[in-house]
Amino acid sequence: MSIVTLTTDFGLKAHFVGAVKGALLCEIPNANIVDISHNISPFSVIEAAYVIQNAFNSFPKGSIHIIGVDSELNPENTHIAMSLNGHYFVCANNGILSMICTEMKADRIVEINIHDKVLGSFPVLDVFVKVAAHISRGGKLEVIGKTIVNIKPIKNISPFISAENHQLIGHVIYIDRYDNLVTNIKKPFFESIQKNRRYEIMARNNKFTKIYQRYSDIVNFKTPIHNRNDEGRGMAVFNSSDYLEIAMYKSNKATVGGASTLMGLEMMDSITIQFFDD
Repeated sequence: MSIVTLTTDFGLKAHFVGAVKGALLCEIPNANIVDISHNISPFSVIEAAYVIQNAFNSFPKGSIHIIGVDSELNPENTHIAMSLNGHYFVCANNGILSMICTEMKADRIVEINIHDKVLGSFPVLDVFVKVAAHISRGGKLEVIGKTIVNIKPIKNISPFISAENHQLIGHVIYIDRYDNLVTNIKKPFFESIQKNRRYEIMARNNKFTKIYQRYSDIVNFKTPIHNRNDEGRGMAVFNSSDYLEIAMYKSNKATVGGASTLMGLEMMDSITIQFFDD
C-alpha cells in the first residue's frame, strides 16, 4: 500500500483537497492518503518547510510527500521530485526542501518535465499526482525529469553568528496555533556556540536568561496550586523538534494571550542571543 502525504495551503473550505485526493485514488487505488496540514499560511514556503521537515520522518520509508504551497509553474518556480533517506518529495523548487537538505543529503533530485503530457492549470492535481503515481509504481525519477544538483535556498534559514562568537541572531520561522514563536536556532547549534557561557535572549523588549527543556519546567510544583500564577508567563524553551521557541506557558489568545501577539513579533522577525565570557 502506497502512503501519500499532503501538505498544502489550500485550507478545507474549497474543493482543492478533495479533488487532489480523488485524483490520487484514481491513479493509486490502494493509496493511504494522510493529511499533514492544509493550514499552511498562503504561499508561506518557510512555514511549509518547517512542517514537512518535522513530520516526514515519522512516516515509513517509501512514503511520498506532496507539498502544494506556491506551486504554480513559471520560469522562476519549476517543479521537482526528490528522493532522500527512503522518502520521496514532490513540490515546487521554491526553497521548501532546502531546510531538509541542510541536515541530510538528497539521493537524487530531478526537475520535472512532463508538463507537456498533462492538461490543466492546477499543478498539484495535474502534475504532482501523476508524479506520485509514477513513483508508487516503482518508476525511476529520471523518467519524469532531468537530474539537478542544487535547489533553491530559503533566505535566513540559518542563524547568523558574529565573528567573535558573542552574538547569535536568529529569525522566527513558524508561529504555532498557541501563538508561540519558533526560531531557526536548533539546540545542538546553540550549544556549540554557547560553550556553557552565560547568555541573554532578546525578543524585542523581552529578555530571557534561561532556556527550559519542557514547558512545565517553569512551574514550581512545590507551590500550592492556588498560589501559582504561571499561565501566560513568557519563557524560552527547546521544543520537541529541538528548535528554540519563545513561548508563553499555557498560552491562549482568547484569555492570557500568546507570545506573538503580546510581544509584537511576527514571521521572520529577529531574535538576538548575547553570550558573555565572564
